[in-house]
Amino acid sequence: MKKYAYIGALGFLAIITTEFGIIGILPQVAEHYHISIDKAGYLLSAFALVIALTGPFMTLLASGFDRKKVMLTAITIFLVTGLVSSFAPPFWLLLIVRVLPAFLQPVYIATALSVAILQGNKKQENELMSIVFSGVAIAMVTTVPFATYIASLSSWKYSFTIQAIVSLIALCAIYMTIPSLPVKEKKSFGSQLKILTKPIFLVSTAMNFFMIAAWFSTYSYFAEYLNKAKAMDGTMVSYMLFVFGIIGVIANWAAGKMLNRNITFTTIFFLSGTLIIPLLLNVSGGNTFATICTIALWGFLYSPSFLNASTYMISSAPEALEFANSLATSFGNLGVTLGTTVGGWIIVSKGVEFSPWLTMLFGCLAFLMIALRQFLEKRTITKQQEC
Repeated sequence: MKKYAYIGALGFLAIITTEFGIIGILPQVAEHYHISIDKAGYLLSAFALVIALTGPFMTLLASGFDRKKVMLTAITIFLVTGLVSSFAPPFWLLLIVRVLPAFLQPVYIATALSVAILQGNKKQENELMSIVFSGVAIAMVTTVPFATYIASLSSWKYSFTIQAIVSLIALCAIYMTIPSLPVKEKKSFGSQLKILTKPIFLVSTAMNFFMIAAWFSTYSYFAEYLNKAKAMDGTMVSYMLFVFGIIGVIANWAAGKMLNRNITFTTIFFLSGTLIIPLLLNVSGGNTFATICTIALWGFLYSPSFLNASTYMISSAPEALEFANSLATSFGNLGVTLGTTVGGWIIVSKGVEFSPWLTMLFGCLAFLMIALRQFLEKRTITKQQEC
């Protein structure tokens, strides 16, 4: 049943609104607290770093609990921290409050994906995953630009209020729709940890890491880049986020269909944007129409990045679905941390116009990992044939 996938997507919408809603208001937050833009970027990179460091362990710990209770607990934390953030506490406290829900974010994602897949049709597995991940694209087209737009009209604090409201809606939907889902047979930690010894899985993990780092080295500073490099104001940035998200919804649907046919080709197709978009951003210059077209293509090629990266990783370790999902989330967010941190350093030291070239560099490393996995898979097949 696709119903559970759509409920999972709603929770994902709340999570992404919280994690990435900060992107559109970073300049305002930096101004409010009288700090540089790269320091304001800690609100994103610290969130991602906590996920990267704790995600797999938290998922293993939660793997024996009722899946509905796990999802409810995670979304409740997002709701509470969103409310506290809306009161604009001191920056150090805002940073702490921001990272608290990060401990349960990968737990929610892994659980929501497993619920969607286990309750659905096995043949539609990648399509069901794409429905859950569509929460990312929907957030980009609705709540994230709306929060940015509201912040541009009044105060950045309202952005967090919107995040809390979305979390409340998701909480009610999960509570009323999803039945109790106790774990009937818990897998041992050892059986799940075995995937860490598989070279193909490790290479796939590295691809995930570099792919997400590539996109977020520029996307984390989306508002800053458009402000400084393209001379767009806050309202225009919110419109660009809307365009970005609209295209992203279509992209996630297309990626889900494509992944059911060929995972590697689909990953390469969308990853190509890390090489194409930096060139187009440079060529578009101050031409507004060309920039809008580039942003639309950027949204299409970027939006399924978490779906593609996760599916690519999971395809190399289907025997440990939830743990592989949590690792995909963790290493993806480690990529967010690296991309955001290095991107912020480039902006401060060199200038915001240089950050897209960092996207290209990390993108090349991701392509290298795909080539390495292809080599390892062919070598494995050859050895099996010889035996």
